[in-house]
Amino acid sequence: MNIVVATKNKNKVFEIARIFEPLGFTVMSQEDAGIDVDVEETGNTFAKNALIKARAVAMLCDDCVLADDSGLCVEALDGRPGVYSARYAGPGASDMEKIEKLLIEMQDKTNRKAKFVTNIAFIFPDGREIVTQGEVCGRILREPAGENGFGYDPIFYSDELEKTFAQAEPDEKNAISHRGRALSALYDEIKNMLDEE
Repeated sequence: MNIVVATKNKNKVFEIARIFEPLGFTVMSQEDAGIDVDVEETGNTFAKNALIKARAVAMLCDDCVLADDSGLCVEALDGRPGVYSARYAGPGASDMEKIEKLLIEMQDKTNRKAKFVTNIAFIFPDGREIVTQGEVCGRILREPAGENGFGYDPIFYSDELEKTFAQAEPDEKNAISHRGRALSALYDEIKNMLDEE
């Protein structure tokens, strides 16, 4: 059985393949499946955006489809940037521009609590849908630290790792990441469904 991942990000496809190929799935990007569609994320939650992407790709193929949406939610900013994390500083903004905008908004805040959230939507060819979530908690630093990772990683201090995601080695980060946790929950649900069939 195939899983088409609604992304053009090869690293994301590789991460998902490592998890699901032992269950007998062949994992491929939407590009590898011959699907060329850009989906506008119009949902107001990560789960809705993941479902919007998954459903759009599922309409164009007869395979299982997986899509995700992720972002950073800062408590003192009422959950912002949230679903707007990727475009928080405007279209085409660099990671550093997004970080700078967030740090300016956090300048006078004492509550620095934040969490990364991922929702994953999985659609079977028969239309059954599963949505899972993963979270990792931490806090926002006052200045960037570390060279690894991307996005908000240099200012997100993980309580579990006791360092920023950008200071962590990729394997350290992936072991506790929000995406990893959502994928693990999805793996368990799919495995249980397959065991029951």
